[in-house]
Amino acid sequence: MCGIVGYIGTRNATPIILEGLKRLEYRGYDSAGLAVLQPDGSIGVRREAGKIVALIEKVQAAPVNGSVGIGHTRWATHGPPCERNAHPHLGPAGDVAVVHNGIIENYRALREELEAEGHRFASDTDTEVVVHLVEGYLAGGASLEDAVRRALSQVKGANAFVFLSRRHPDRIIAVRLGNAGGLTVGLGEGENFVASDIPAILDHTRRMVFLEDRQMAVVTREGVRVETLDGRPVPLRPHTIPWDPVSAAKEPYRHFMQKEIYEQARSVTDTLRGRADFEAGRVRLEGLTLTPEEARRLERIVIVACGTSAYAGLVGKFLLEALARIPVEVDYGSEFRYRDPLLNDRTAVLAITQSGETVDTLAAMEEARRKGARLWSIVNVIGSQAHRIADGHILMHAGPEIGVASTKAFTASLVDLYLLGCYLGELRGVLTGEELRRRVDDLARLPDLVGRVLQHGDEYTQLAQIYYDREHFLYLGRGINYPVALEGALKLKEISYIHAEGYPAGEMKHGPIALIDERMPVVAIAVRDTVYDKMISQIEQVKARGGRVIALATEGDTEIGLKADHVLTVPPTPPLLAPVVNVIPMQLLAYHLAVRRGCDVDQPRNLAKSVTVE
Repeated sequence: MCGIVGYIGTRNATPIILEGLKRLEYRGYDSAGLAVLQPDGSIGVRREAGKIVALIEKVQAAPVNGSVGIGHTRWATHGPPCERNAHPHLGPAGDVAVVHNGIIENYRALREELEAEGHRFASDTDTEVVVHLVEGYLAGGASLEDAVRRALSQVKGANAFVFLSRRHPDRIIAVRLGNAGGLTVGLGEGENFVASDIPAILDHTRRMVFLEDRQMAVVTREGVRVETLDGRPVPLRPHTIPWDPVSAAKEPYRHFMQKEIYEQARSVTDTLRGRADFEAGRVRLEGLTLTPEEARRLERIVIVACGTSAYAGLVGKFLLEALARIPVEVDYGSEFRYRDPLLNDRTAVLAITQSGETVDTLAAMEEARRKGARLWSIVNVIGSQAHRIADGHILMHAGPEIGVASTKAFTASLVDLYLLGCYLGELRGVLTGEELRRRVDDLARLPDLVGRVLQHGDEYTQLAQIYYDREHFLYLGRGINYPVALEGALKLKEISYIHAEGYPAGEMKHGPIALIDERMPVVAIAVRDTVYDKMISQIEQVKARGGRVIALATEGDTEIGLKADHVLTVPPTPPLLAPVVNVIPMQLLAYHLAVRRGCDVDQPRNLAKSVTVE
């Protein structure tokens, strides 16, 4: 849940690290710091609680310069957020500095052993035990690489570390253990980089190497060497990242989330590129490499995901069952492995994850692998763990998503699930050529439909002015739009801190109706579909009890305006693609309410973009 940046080259490392850390602010953090090897041979450390701007001010007041450095943004797991617990941590002799993501599960035992030997600790963190161990082995004559290996052989848990040492000023060491979040090595000319996430170093290079579990990178100015922790060499396999560095900037938008909402017509188009063959009326998913025989052999699909991706999975259940006629279950990644799921080689487990590094989803994938299931992923980040370990994958092609509250990755996931349904439907022989062409033709209209929704704006500002002081919202939907209600409620909770609940509309009378009064706004997804009349009935029940209704309706529907207090409209959309369009007003409503309430939209309290620890 933290950000890491490292640099070694000929330039001053400090501004490169600070800018990289700023690009990782979306991950969430409560303190920040950097360590730089200075010309006099010492390691200069600057740390500060709070936002990066406070660290920048500290560095300006007390500069630290050098051509080798590491930096970190921390989200507290051990000890309160304060300067002494911020990373980097320096060893007692000042020989080694470390930054760390993850949790050292056995740190208490390690710390007690070290304290019994006379070590004194300067922080409350689990991280500091590692730098004490490494310095001890260095003092005994080990090389930096061997000292790191020996220290980390004692560490339990999923973690990522980056080290620098004044005894070895020509290198930094990066190590990944398990699924604590990614570590990326960026390849430059006469300089190289390390980062926990691509946007931190994308301004400097697009050639990346991604570390796997129990791999160590020795990064120098001249090059990079990767080997396993037991010393076996690993061939470098650089990936070229196609993202434009400009796409990680806000451009004219006030917030990254706002920018990403308005990018969805483009991200949907990018998601379709190379997959939807509109001329042939077919779908190609080369990342799955599935034969018709293998597709027909499948008996069910289990979708595993967390948060917004789990709600995308619920939509996916409707899509895959309708298009491919295969039973689908949806499980939270955080719960999946704890119930001993029944899996076999006729089951496909599909993980949905924007970052590809969500620890619970990765653990679910490992459980699926252990039980012999076919393993697929829908993922946005090229080279991420979920991308690499899957038997087959579908890349979202949404581009960098910086805002903590996911928007364009959600809609890209829905499009990918629709594509998967079409692909499986053809392979399994349940979609005729004519039916498949009609489904693909529907996709051709989707970017325009999304763009039409995004032309609206003023009504959301007006609604925010009316309802910004409410403390509770209820979201109602039926059928394929029930997950959209869940996602709408989640967005509101995440960024505005208003309590909101998504509910199947037909269940309202089984409990939530007791909450309805004039202070409880109800958002009803009531587009013209097969359950339209049922949704009108729910709206009438809310109004009969004095509730205020914000209805999402199809353009041209005059009836609903007579019943709801406010109406937001979307263009008529093919039913299976409707969630892609219908969720956008939910995003915009949450965004404008959060802005009106003065909330930090891009970095909501207590949240991080990629949850890499349990």
